[in-house]
Amino acid sequence: MAGTLRHMLRDDDITHDEQKQILELGMKFRQDRHYHMPFAGPQGVAVLFDKPSTRTRSSFSVGVAELGGYPLVIDKSGSQLGRGEPVADTARVLTRMTSAIVWRTFGQDRVETMAKYATVPVVNALTDDFHPCQVLADFLTMAQFQGGVDALPGKTIAYVGDAANNMSNSYLLAGAIAGMHVRVAGPNGFLPRQDIVEQAERLAAANGGSILVTTDAREAVADADCVFTDTWVSMGEEGEYAIRSKPFWPYQVNAELMSLAKPDALFQHCLPAYRGKEVTEDVIDGPQSVVWDEAENRLHAQKALLTWLIGQQRGDASLLE
Repeated sequence: MAGTLRHMLRDDDITHDEQKQILELGMKFRQDRHYHMPFAGPQGVAVLFDKPSTRTRSSFSVGVAELGGYPLVIDKSGSQLGRGEPVADTARVLTRMTSAIVWRTFGQDRVETMAKYATVPVVNALTDDFHPCQVLADFLTMAQFQGGVDALPGKTIAYVGDAANNMSNSYLLAGAIAGMHVRVAGPNGFLPRQDIVEQAERLAAANGGSILVTTDAREAVADADCVFTDTWVSMGEEGEYAIRSKPFWPYQVNAELMSLAKPDALFQHCLPAYRGKEVTEDVIDGPQSVVWDEAENRLHAQKALLTWLIGQQRGDASLLE
């Protein structure tokens, strides 16, 4: 049976029901790490890195292997992409040799070009605009601790800090698709783009959720089921930390801020974390923190996503269950 080529380039590339299906697959991979092995052979999966990585590299490398495949890990310094080869040319080559392409890069246009010329699924493993794999893992973590995948619609999530970054964008879109009440808070000048907010509002209205963008961290966190944050300074900007971090100190996730959330609220951070800055030590190492389960769930969520994408392409319903 012929299938449909699908990619995961941004969080709204899937519907509510499709997101639920992927998360349910992720729960099954948590229970049985070899639940499906769609790349048995082994088939190759290209995993490209233009940026340094620990969790993404580890989770995709191990994940592809556990799916029965061979992770072809290529760093920028070891590829012609790093020397200026057009993305389209790389796509034309890799698509003839691999069963999927995973890419951690900079501009969103790069993964979109890769997908345009590829004939295998392309996965955004992080761009400047979106981080869909991380948010799938984060929602899988909520499902793990808060009643399963069916309990996610109606949950309230709060993201505080740099609300103009890729994590904020992904929480807005993915949370709206899930039917959650999504709140993001950051200082003026560090709020999400209007087009992202408007798309999230449309998706939330269709799925029973809501969107709040605010400069008030306390308003965002009040009665939340889960609180998220991220580093205030992106890779390559560490030397400017003292200057760049100034607007974000009121958004630090500390015990006082967490006390405004529900008593059983979770704390999540995509890592790496800087204790004493965007989050205090007592929170990230405290009883409400699930960051280590969250990190592990990158493995299960990404295996589920790859399996689902391959199932779509092959028209293999057994891989979607």
